[in-house]
This record gives sequence, structure tokens and C-alpha cells, in this order.
Amino acid sequence: MKKGLVLAVLLAFVAFLLWTTLSSQKVECEMCVKFGNERNCATASASTEAEAAQSAQTTACGVLAHGMTASIACANTPPVSRQCRVR
Repeated sequence: MKKGLVLAVLLAFVAFLLWTTLSSQKVECEMCVKFGNERNCATASASTEAEAAQSAQTTACGVLAHGMTASIACANTPPVSRQCRVR
């Protein structure tokens, strides 16, 4: 009986954490970035469009840029395409 109660409380807590995390992700953006001779696309979600776009660009640049200087340069590169939508 005690194990069942502990398991139920644990599952409820995990469900609460999942719900609060996902409910704050209101905007989803897909960004495609060309850096050097390569191109990569990534999708990210966040509570605002600006945060989602920045996160998507950072993720896309993670594959393309190697080193801090290249990462900063890639992050400052205008995206090839940007699509954002409210979830």
C-alpha cells in the first residue's frame, strides 16, 4: 500500500513537471542558417518568438561552427529562412 502511494505521488510530480515545462513553450521557430559552405536547419520552442528564434539559430549553428569565434559569427549571420508559429 505504501509503495503504491509513493509511486502515485512520484508520477503526479513528474506529470506536473512535464506539464509546466511544455505549457511555457508557446512559440516554435524553424531557422535555416548558411555558414561557410554548409547549411543547417533547427527547430526550437520557447515562451516568446525572439527566444525561440535565437534558440533555433544557436542549435543550427552548433553543427556548422567550430570554436567560439565561429559560433559567435554564425549566431550573427542572418538566417536563410525563418518560420515561427504559435503553438
